[in-house]
Amino acid sequence: MKSSVVERVANGINPCAEPASFIAGAEPVSLDGGRRGVLLLHGFGDTTQSVRGLALALHARGWTVRAPALTGHGTTLDLFTRARAVQWLADGRTSLHQLRARCESVAIIGQSMGGALATILAAEEEIDALVLLVPFMKLSPRATALAAFHRIVALVKPLLRSKSEYSILDPVARSQALGKGVATPRLLRELSVVVSQARQAARQVTAPTLVIHSRRDLRIAVRDAERAYAALGAAEKQLEWVEHSGHVISVDHDREEVTSRTIAWLEAHVPSPEAGPSA
Repeated sequence: MKSSVVERVANGINPCAEPASFIAGAEPVSLDGGRRGVLLLHGFGDTTQSVRGLALALHARGWTVRAPALTGHGTTLDLFTRARAVQWLADGRTSLHQLRARCESVAIIGQSMGGALATILAAEEEIDALVLLVPFMKLSPRATALAAFHRIVALVKPLLRSKSEYSILDPVARSQALGKGVATPRLLRELSVVVSQARQAARQVTAPTLVIHSRRDLRIAVRDAERAYAALGAAEKQLEWVEHSGHVISVDHDREEVTSRTIAWLEAHVPSPEAGPSA
């Protein structure tokens, strides 16, 4: 059953501006608040559902929030398989520019591939703060090989499936996730393009940056997370760990801790225009 118009508006969804292809709950999030804005970017193969709780928590504290549905995500499998890296980056840029037009100060949060996209945007544009949740800055050797030989792999295995129990350890949160858990070899190639650009951009990031990883994430090794963190150019940066989640930490067992750490970092580094000058 579709949620009511009132419920959808309360969740940051504009019921008059949705393409019919969006899965219910996977629509773009648009929450107007004060003059501090934050861009929230979800991960590869995931949807805005994975960051909606964080978006609502930020909005409750007065932030203006935008969480775009990256091209192809939260729609049909056909549309997803036709999506490209350049479109995902354009989605992020467009939403960031829209926030700038409304807000006096802007921050970016990105999870997984969204963290890679956020890194690229933070290197391109001046922002006030950056939060990277399990950012994908290096693919596994298997994923790298599949991406490199995607044309050949596609002839044998056109669809690749991921094991969702490795991504979200909380069974309730896993049952609520809207990601399809499938991709194509070509989509892995597009993911590799984003990851490669993010690695190159990392040194150019200057905004105060918080990075949160999970030690139980089977998709990103601890050593790779530490190396990616070391490569960030920000003079002020911090690496923190959670202990009870898989890859999608914004909805997993540590979600409340992730939310509180994220909000604390942003509110410590992003000036509030509403507060005015201190006495």
